[in-house]
Amino acid sequence: MVKIRKSLERGHADHGWLNARHSFSFGDYHDPQHMGFSALRVINEDRIAGGAGFPTHAHRDMEIITYIVDGVLEHKDSMGNTATISPGEVQRMSAGTGVRHSEYNHLTDKKTHLLQIWILPDKANYSPSYEQKNFSNELEQGELTLVASNEGRDGSVALNQDVDMYVVKSPKTGEKILNTDETRFYWIQVIKGTIKVNEHTLLEGDGLSASLLSRIHFQWTAGAEFIVFELP
Repeated sequence: MVKIRKSLERGHADHGWLNARHSFSFGDYHDPQHMGFSALRVINEDRIAGGAGFPTHAHRDMEIITYIVDGVLEHKDSMGNTATISPGEVQRMSAGTGVRHSEYNHLTDKKTHLLQIWILPDKANYSPSYEQKNFSNELEQGELTLVASNEGRDGSVALNQDVDMYVVKSPKTGEKILNTDETRFYWIQVIKGTIKVNEHTLLEGDGLSASLLSRIHFQWTAGAEFIVFELP
């Protein structure tokens, strides 16, 4: 079973300093038909104006992944972490029993383009934790790169949930056949370029959910960038 979520069908919020597209219900955007997909609760595509950002706020019991497309983001949290996140890096923050954090674009002359992803943990009340890794070298190969998984497999960041997250950021055309588990669920989110998933063509900003599939054939154009989630 396959369903396509077109880019312009997503929720939209323009706060001046923040222009956001929501694949699933978030904030003032509520859509009972799009409350999440399996353990995937939020995919927000955010564009943050220069010198702006999210002031300190709280979360709990959520696995939060930040993926930078363009620009940079400065992170500070109540665990004592201070970091700058750049393209090619993946940040994972497990909110667990509670954490406070802020995220700012400290470049006054450039927007930051990012995806913020929330995944429901497999149980509540984990201890809060933070992890950030650079996958630039792997992504330069233009292959399907594992960046997050349940136990930090193959150098990926570790999630408190049985989810695999892959990224393709390819300078040239390519293709990949992924043999899939029919008992699992899959979400593909296009960031840039055009990709074909089996017989379905996806454009920038489109998403696709899939289940009961034994095989996914990806084909993409030069400059394509997209994320693949394997979900319980």
